[in-house]
Amino acid sequence: MDPATMTSLITALVFVIIMVLVIVKTAVVVPQKSQYVVERLGKYSNTLSAGLHILIPFIDRIAYKRSLKEEVMDIPAQSCITRDNVSVTIDGVIYIRVIDAMMSSYGIENYYIASSQLAQTSLRSAIGKIDLDKTFEERETINAQVVQAVDEAAQEWGIKVMRYEIKDITPPSTVMNAMEQQMKAEREKRAEIAISEGDRQSRINRAEGLKQEAVQISEGEKQKRINEAQGRAQEILLVAEATAKGLSKVAEVINLPGGSEAMNLKVAEQYIDEFGKLAKKNNTMIIPANFADMGAMVATATEIIKGTSGGPGCGQGKGSHRQDGSGNPEQPQSVGGFAVE
Repeated sequence: MDPATMTSLITALVFVIIMVLVIVKTAVVVPQKSQYVVERLGKYSNTLSAGLHILIPFIDRIAYKRSLKEEVMDIPAQSCITRDNVSVTIDGVIYIRVIDAMMSSYGIENYYIASSQLAQTSLRSAIGKIDLDKTFEERETINAQVVQAVDEAAQEWGIKVMRYEIKDITPPSTVMNAMEQQMKAEREKRAEIAISEGDRQSRINRAEGLKQEAVQISEGEKQKRINEAQGRAQEILLVAEATAKGLSKVAEVINLPGGSEAMNLKVAEQYIDEFGKLAKKNNTMIIPANFADMGAMVATATEIIKGTSGGPGCGQGKGSHRQDGSGNPEQPQSVGGFAVE
């Protein structure tokens, strides 16, 4: 190959290399959710958003590349002292997002370290205002205080603090033992209270049950006595009505033909039966003087029945005395050993 051809090839190769360098330096593709900070001759020029951009070769350059996605940073564990002078170890995570690429590039040297250090100092300040027992209960409050403190300073850095979360709180072992004993005592206390409340409610329920039982028993006894009294009253009324009807029927039968003879026979039978019962039950028995004169006795009883029923041969009424021809009341006669009118 002659020298002229060689020189031409070298020239062409250098030109190609120069063109590649120019394209590389001038054409920039920015990914989605990213921003590039461009400096022109060492001074801020503009911020490139997502897409294809052409720069001036050897004059413009990409100084900083920033992602606009939300980022998670782990906050190292640190020792914090509570208001009641107890040292606890706390670690957490913070979520931040770049909202201004230019300010995040020129506002602070490293916003990662700045956010982490500020979150630690804010956390120590928040923990120092509360007691140990409250640190476990007020995590949300502590997180909000840290976010507020870091976000106020991060506005000058072009970033936004989204949230902060405490991962773990570790008290000293002695404090952990004391807390475990305290929690155990508290659980035992609640158990004793629950048992006593249950026993109290059980006693109340039993007392209410006995009270209701006594009321129901008394109501039942009351109703039973009312029913028995009503039954006895009804029985008395029925017996009285039956007796009245029986006496009325007997009175009607006596006045019928042959009624007196039937009555005499019935009275004689009852008379004998009653004396037979007296002989069985008692050693001593009263016997009329003329017990052998059974006909006179029956006649006397029949005369009394006729008198009470208003039939023939009756007197003037109960308690009246018949008078003889002189107008003087007749004396009672003795029939069969009984005094009769």
